[in-house]
Amino acid sequence: MNFALMLTVFVTIFVVELPDKTFIATLVLATRYRPILVWIGVTAAFLVQTVIAVAFGGLISRLPEQPVFAVVAVLFLVAGVLLLRGASEADAEEEETETKYGGAADLGSSRWRAMSASFLILFLAEWGDLTQLATAGFVAKGGSPLSVGLGAFLALALVAGLAAIIGRALLTRLRLSLIRRVGGVLCLVFAATMALQLFGVELPSWLPF
Repeated sequence: MNFALMLTVFVTIFVVELPDKTFIATLVLATRYRPILVWIGVTAAFLVQTVIAVAFGGLISRLPEQPVFAVVAVLFLVAGVLLLRGASEADAEEEETETKYGGAADLGSSRWRAMSASFLILFLAEWGDLTQLATAGFVAKGGSPLSVGLGAFLALALVAGLAAIIGRALLTRLRLSLIRRVGGVLCLVFAATMALQLFGVELPSWLPF
């Protein structure tokens, strides 16, 4: 278990996922159903998505070293650019997402329906998301699928918990646009790191990635 890598993945995924539409969707679901049931359903969806991302990253890691560096650099570059480009629209998207998922969540109040609705809505919303790309990139470059998968899943589970329990209060204190910019910068830093290694630049040994 690489704890330094796991911590790096945890922080990165947390920052990237917090301003994402899935946070707002989870918040809205928690106003329709019991928050604990929403959290269970959403976390289950995140678990499946994390396993898929880790498996995809494992496939990429089978490529020769140079192509792996190039692919990972592109993954983080795309994630960083998308986050920064969408930062200015993040606050406006909040209302749109609430409207979209608020209607989709109105499915009844039984425990099973609450969990299954939360699972399905978040699974579909998260498919091909930036956090999946980042998780796959970490596995492809850093190896240690268990460390990456655990760090990513814990970050996603924490985001889901925050959204379900204190999401509304949190949004009054944090601007999604700022968090999205921080996430974009982090991804660009990782992309630059991969590019430097691609061109043979030696990086400090203490870096976990």
